[in-house]
Amino acid sequence: MTSWKEALADRIPETLANEIDEFEAQMELKKLGKIDDKVFAELRLRRGAYGQRYDNGYRHDGQQSRKIPFPDELTKGPDTYWHAPGMQRIKIPGGQMTAEQLEVMADLAEEYSDAILHVTTRQDIQLHFVHIEDTPDMHRRLAAVGITTREACGNSWRNVTACPRAGVCQDEAFDVTPYAVETAWYFMGHRDVQDFGRKFKPAFSGCSQHACGLVNMHDMGYVAKTREIDGETVRGFEVWVGGGLGAVPHEAKLLREFATEEEIIPLSQAVSRVFARLGEKKNRNKARIKFLVAKLGIDEFRRLVDEELNTLEEDPRWTDWIPAARAFGEQAHPEPVEGVEIDHGPEFDRWKNTNVYQQRQKGFVGVTINLPLGDITSEQSRALADIVRKYTNDSIRTTVEQNLFLRWIHEADLPALYRDLKALNLHAPAGESIADVTSCPGTDTCKLGISASRGLAGVLRERLAARGLDQEPALKDLRVKVSGCFNSCGQHHIADIGFFGSSRTVGNHRLPAFQLILGGQWVNNGGAYGMPMGAYPSKRAPEIVDRLIDLYLKERRDGESFRDVVSRVGKKNVKEQLKDLAAPPSYEEAPEFYRDWADSREYTIGDIGVGECAGEVVSLTEFDIARAESAVFDAQVLLEEDGSDEALRQAHQLAFQAMVLAAQGLLKLNDPDVPDDPDVIVERFRIEFYDTELFFDPYAKGKFAEYFFNAAENRDEHASRDRAKQRIEEANLFIEAAIACHQRLLSAGAAS
Repeated sequence: MTSWKEALADRIPETLANEIDEFEAQMELKKLGKIDDKVFAELRLRRGAYGQRYDNGYRHDGQQSRKIPFPDELTKGPDTYWHAPGMQRIKIPGGQMTAEQLEVMADLAEEYSDAILHVTTRQDIQLHFVHIEDTPDMHRRLAAVGITTREACGNSWRNVTACPRAGVCQDEAFDVTPYAVETAWYFMGHRDVQDFGRKFKPAFSGCSQHACGLVNMHDMGYVAKTREIDGETVRGFEVWVGGGLGAVPHEAKLLREFATEEEIIPLSQAVSRVFARLGEKKNRNKARIKFLVAKLGIDEFRRLVDEELNTLEEDPRWTDWIPAARAFGEQAHPEPVEGVEIDHGPEFDRWKNTNVYQQRQKGFVGVTINLPLGDITSEQSRALADIVRKYTNDSIRTTVEQNLFLRWIHEADLPALYRDLKALNLHAPAGESIADVTSCPGTDTCKLGISASRGLAGVLRERLAARGLDQEPALKDLRVKVSGCFNSCGQHHIADIGFFGSSRTVGNHRLPAFQLILGGQWVNNGGAYGMPMGAYPSKRAPEIVDRLIDLYLKERRDGESFRDVVSRVGKKNVKEQLKDLAAPPSYEEAPEFYRDWADSREYTIGDIGVGECAGEVVSLTEFDIARAESAVFDAQVLLEEDGSDEALRQAHQLAFQAMVLAAQGLLKLNDPDVPDDPDVIVERFRIEFYDTELFFDPYAKGKFAEYFFNAAENRDEHASRDRAKQRIEEANLFIEAAIACHQRLLSAGAAS
C-alpha cells in the first residue's frame, strides 16, 4: 500500500518535506527512549502538536458529544500527549485559505479527529483528539496544499494575522494580505526567531479605527499608512510593539510612525534579535516582549532596535517580493452566477443586516459565516468549499472572531448564496454582533481551563440571539467574550462585557465562577482594556449580561458607547446594581449552581478534592481576602474616575495593600496573630508559601507570587497610568491565586 509520503512526494516543497521527515525520526527516537520527555515536548509544540485535557471525557460543543476513552495508563508520564490524543494547530497566515485547503483539512478532521474544524481567535484551525502517530501524515497532506504547522506553537513567531477584509475594506490604506503572508513565510524557521523566551504574535491591519487586526494587543503590529514623498504615494506601516493580553495586559507602544514597505522585514528582524538577546529566558512569567519593552521603556527599546538594524547583513529576501505585493489583487467572477430572485422572507433580511459587508468595489459584498463557538463540521466544510468555488474566485478567510468570511460575492447572488448556506445550516445571522460570542476552549479541552467558557458562551449566544439584540442599532456592535481562565485566549479584556474563569468554595462544595470584566474597547484595533469587577457564580452570568444591557439602554445618551456609559455611571454604581448576584446560594438551595455549564457532574478543578471549612482561622482568612478584593476594586475606581497624579499614586498603593491583605489572610491559616507590618508579611509569605511552593498551582506556578514581591520592592515608585493599571491587574491575579491556594489547602486538610 502506497504511503502518504510516497504518494505526495512530488507535491511537497523540499524544505517542508525534510522538516516532516525530521519530526517523524524524532518520534521514533522518543519511542526508543532516546529523547527526554521535556525535549520532545518542545519539538512537538514547534510542530503545533499540543496536549489537551481529558478530565471531562466529553466535548460539549452544542453540536455533538463524543466520548473519549482515557484508560488510566494513558495518564502516566510527564508528556501525556505521547500517550493520549491531543490537539493539532494549523497555521493560516493572514487567515487566507483556498477551497482545496479547506477540503483537505475537512478530510483530516474526519479521518484523524472528531470531524470538527475549530477556528481560533488568531485565525488558525485546530483539530482535537488527534493521535501523535498520525501527525506526520497529516503534516504531509497539509504541505501538499501549501500549509504548514511549523511553529504554530513554541517560543517563536506564531501565526501572522491580518484583516479578513483586506483588499475589500472601505477604509483601508491598501491591501495588507501579501505583506502579512510574506512576513509569515520569511520568519518561519528563521534563525533569528529560534531563541525566544516565549512566543511572539504579529498582526497586520489596513486601518487604525476597526478591530479586524487588533494591533494594540500584539507583540508586534503593523497599521497600513501611505505618505506623499517626492510627489509619489509611498506605502508603509505605523509599527507598534510590546502589546499583549494574557494575565496582565499591556497596550502596545509606538515604535515607528512610518516604516516603508522595504523596511518592515529588516525592522521586524531587528526587533526579534533584540528580544532574543535581552528578553527573559529563565522566568517564563516575564518572558514576553511586553515585559522587555516595559522594563527598558520604548525610547531605549527603539534605540536598541536602531542599533541592531545597523548590524544586519542585507538580505535580498527583504524586498524581492514587493513588486508582487503591489500587484496583488483578488479577482471576481465577471458575472453573477445565478442572480435569481428568491423570497426568503424576514430571516434573509435579518441575516443580510448582520452578515453582509459592502465592499469598496461597487456591486460586490463580503459575507460572514457565523460559526457557533468557531466550529464547523467536515461535511459542512467540504460543501462550503464547493460554494466558494461557485460564487467566488477561491476567496475565503478565517477571522479573529472565529468565523469564516467570503469575499467578492456579486450582490445579485446573495439570495442564491443564502439558499445554499441554509442547506448546510451555515446561515445563522448575528455574525460579528453582540450575539456572536467568542470563547476559548476552556475546560472542554484546555489543560488550563478553570470554568466552562464554551458552555457559557453557547448559552449567551442563544439568549442574545433570541432577544433579537443583533438587530438593535444601539446594541448590535457590542462584543461579549469569554475565557476559561485568566490568560485571555477568549480576548475578554477587549470586550464590552468580558468574563474569565474562576472558582470559589462555599461550605463543603466547589462553585464554578467567572470574573466580570468591563470597560474594554473592541474598535480602534482593540484600543483599550477592561478591568475586573469581581467574581460571580457562573450560572448567574447570563442574568448579569441582561442587566448590563438594560442598564446601557436606560442610561445611554446619544452616541455613547457601552464603555462611555460604564465610565460615566461609575463602576461602583454598576457593581451595586449587580450586588445581589454576587453571593452564591448554598448547595442545598441550588445544587445546579455547583455544576458547570453542559456538565452533569459536581464541579471540580482537575483532581482537586472538595474542601471543608475549618472554623475561626478560615473565617479570618476569608475576611482578609474579602478586604483585599474591596481594596483592589477601590484602586480601580480611583484610576478610572480621577486621573490626577495623586489618584494614580493612591491606586498604586491600594493595589499593593490588597496583595498584602490576601497574603496576610493565607498566613492566618497557621497564625491568627500575623502582624500588620507589610515587610513582615512579605518575608513570611516568601518563606511559608513561596519557598515551600504551597502557593504554586499547575497553571501559573509561582508567577503571581512574583507579582507580589515585585510590588513590595517597587511600592514607592512613581506610578504612571500604565504602571498603576498593570499593578491593579497583578493584584487581581494575586488575589485569585490566594483564593485558589486557600481552596487547595482546605481540600488537602479534608483529605488528610
